[in-house]
Amino acid sequence: MYTQLKQYLSRNMVADEAALDEFCQKFRLKKTGRNEILLQAGDVCPYIYFVNSGCLRVYMMDVNGKESTRFLITEGRFGTAFPSFTLQEPSLAYIQSIEPTEALYINHHDFRELLDTIPGWERVYLISLERDYIASIKRIESLITMDATQRYRHLMDTNPEIIRRLPNKIIADYLGISQETLSRLKSKK
Repeated sequence: MYTQLKQYLSRNMVADEAALDEFCQKFRLKKTGRNEILLQAGDVCPYIYFVNSGCLRVYMMDVNGKESTRFLITEGRFGTAFPSFTLQEPSLAYIQSIEPTEALYINHHDFRELLDTIPGWERVYLISLERDYIASIKRIESLITMDATQRYRHLMDTNPEIIRRLPNKIIADYLGISQETLSRLKSKK
C-alpha cells in the first residue's frame, strides 16, 4: 500500500526505513469507483492525496453547470484542492475520481505535523509545490498562446497516457477545446 509513496519520498529525501514508516503511518487508503466525488464545492478540503493508481480531477463549475478542469492528479503525485486545504476555507473546486482510483490521504493537521517532525519532508513538499506550480503556469500560458492543435500536440508529447485513458470530455475540457475539435485532432494522427 505504501510502496509508491516510499519510492517517491526516497527519490527526494534521505530517510531511513523507520522514518519512512513513521511518515506513511499518517496516511490512510481510499479506494474509489469511477466518477466518485471526494470533495464538494463549498466544503473545506480536509485531505491531500497521493495517487497510487487511477486519476483524480480537481475541477470547478460555473453558474450554468459548465465544468472546468483545473488539475489532474495521476499515479505517483500529490494533489488536492490546494487553496482550500492550505487555508482551511471552503473550496471553490470539486475533487472527483475519473476512473477507479487507489489513493493515500492525510488530513491537514497530520500533514502539517509531518512538516515539523520528519527531516527532509519540507524539501519534498517544496519540490512538489514547485513542479505543480510550474505545470499550472505552463498550462495557463498554453491556453493563452497556443491554438487547439498545438495544445493537443503538447499534451501528446508530454503526457500521451492521459489522452489514451481518460474520457474525451475530460481531455477536451482540460485542453480548453470542444469535444468535436478533440475528435478531429485525434483523427488526424
